[in-house]
Amino acid sequence: MKPSQRKITVALLAIPEVGAATLYGIHDVLAGVHRDWQMVHRGPAMTSPFRPLVVSRDGVPLRVGNGVLVTPDAGLADHPVPDVICVTDVMLPPEFDVRARYASEIAWLRQAWQRGATLASACSGALLLAATDLLDGFDATSHWAYCDHLARQYPRTRWNADRGLVVTGPQGRILMAGSGSSWHMLALALVARHVSAEDAMRVARINLFNLDETSPLAYASLLRSATSDPLIERCQAWAAHHYRSAAPVAKMSSLSGLSQRTFQRRFYAATGMSPLDYVHMLRLEEAKQMLESTTLSVEAIAREVGYQDVGFFSRLFKRKVSLSAVQYRNRFFALGSRLRALSA
Repeated sequence: MKPSQRKITVALLAIPEVGAATLYGIHDVLAGVHRDWQMVHRGPAMTSPFRPLVVSRDGVPLRVGNGVLVTPDAGLADHPVPDVICVTDVMLPPEFDVRARYASEIAWLRQAWQRGATLASACSGALLLAATDLLDGFDATSHWAYCDHLARQYPRTRWNADRGLVVTGPQGRILMAGSGSSWHMLALALVARHVSAEDAMRVARINLFNLDETSPLAYASLLRSATSDPLIERCQAWAAHHYRSAAPVAKMSSLSGLSQRTFQRRFYAATGMSPLDYVHMLRLEEAKQMLESTTLSVEAIAREVGYQDVGFFSRLFKRKVSLSAVQYRNRFFALGSRLRALSA
């Protein structure tokens, strides 16, 4: 970017539940474009083509989700149309009604979009971006623990828990990062789009960002939170200890005292999944733990968690986890061993 060109304003939205690490992580990455590469190579000093700003509803300092005091650069009214608005991760549960608490912020996002801004979200920040209704009919992503709920709340959006970065919307003006450190890819995508791919690669090299495209689902816990339905919760508690048994769904149905059809319907209403899928989830989560911590063969693990058909287990594992059981072990067994050694 030539010195005469104006800077690209990126507004990073701060609300009380925002995570300071990602908020300032993206801020620092964008502020360091050109500057850091030149510094380490003893080149002439250069400033970043980006102007990252922390923006809140009123511009007043606020203490955010992890206790850090954030001092915004401006309020919403001071920057009605930044070039890019980014909503980073928020410490809110997936079912939280952001429309009620953050109507002003959601309206600001919509207005900026209508006036040409690019919108972005990282991880659970998708809660606010989805509330704009701008994702209808498009692909989207969020943290793996949020996508199921978001899919139920916004069924016209195609939620992809297995994707670390999604570029979506008209003219690709919406960028969404998925789970955890996928925000690195979001920051790099912004640099590539607004500056150059070469500069994005330099940012990745300076910051040791790993461009590994392993699906976030490989890191996900398959477990779901407990339901508020006491009868179904009792069946879940039984399944947690008996998922290895034969015909566990029939036994849960019998335990509930309901007809099988009524039980299936009520279980799905309470959990968002069928009883059989729930049993598979429990078995696969146990299999993941065993692959991380034991040297048992894949065949032995399959039988240990309740599958006599090893081929079926392998296909199911690959479909749900996005890695084969062998690939999963190769990736996570060494990590688990190192962590266990550190804790000894």
